[in-house]
Amino acid sequence: MTTYVVLNQKGGVGKTTLAANLAAVFASAIAPVGDDDTDSPVLLASIDPQGSAVWWAERAAELPFRFSAVNQEGILPRVPSLPGVEHVFIDTPGWIGDTQDYASEGLAGRLLDEALSIADMAIVPITPEALSFDPTARTIRDLLEPRGIPFKVVVNQWDPRDGDRDLNQTRDFVNRSGWPLSHAVIRRYKVHSHAAAKGQVVTDYPDNKVSVRAVRDFEQLALALKVGA
Repeated sequence: MTTYVVLNQKGGVGKTTLAANLAAVFASAIAPVGDDDTDSPVLLASIDPQGSAVWWAERAAELPFRFSAVNQEGILPRVPSLPGVEHVFIDTPGWIGDTQDYASEGLAGRLLDEALSIADMAIVPITPEALSFDPTARTIRDLLEPRGIPFKVVVNQWDPRDGDRDLNQTRDFVNRSGWPLSHAVIRRYKVHSHAAAKGQVVTDYPDNKVSVRAVRDFEQLALALKVGA
C-alpha cells in the first residue's frame, strides 16, 4: 500500500481537486476486485473539517474509489491494514496554526499528525503566484522535512492563457529551494471548477477536447508519481 498525503498550509491551492482526481485516475488504471466502489483498491480519505471532499462525494451518483470522511482520532493509523486497498490519498485542511507542533492545534492538527505518520509520500500543490510561495515553504520546512517524508511539489491551476511567465517563476522558485518538482503540470480549466458541484471526477468528464486535456494532465501526474518523475 502507498499512502499519499496532499497538503499545503495555504488554502485555495486545489488540494481536494488534486486528491479526488488522482484517486479517480489511479482507480481507473487498476482493475477493481468487484463491481462497486467498496471493492476499489483506491481510497480517498478526507480530514478537512471544511468538508470539501464530503460535499463533492455527496453529489456524486457513483465514485470509482472508496471514500471516507475521517473526523475522529485512531482511524488513520489503521488504514495501512485495510484489506484490498493499494493506494490511499488523504485530503488535508489548510492553515491550522502557527506552531510546528500541529498536534496541539485541536482535532484537525491531531488528524494531520496521524496522516503524516502513515504517509509514504506528500504531494504539495503550488499555484503559479507569489502568494503561494511562503506557505509552501512553511509546509515543507515545518511539516515534511522534520519528519523526513518524501514529497513532490506539483504546479497546480496554471492557466495557459496567462502565458509562461508565472509558471516559469514558480518552477524557478521550487528549483532554487532544492525541492523535487513534478514535470507534470495541472492546468486550470472551468470543467474542474464545475466538477465538484456536479459530483464528477476527472474520469467522468464529457468527451471533448478540453476534457481530454484535463484527463491527460492527471494521467501524466499519476504516472510521474509512480515512476518518481
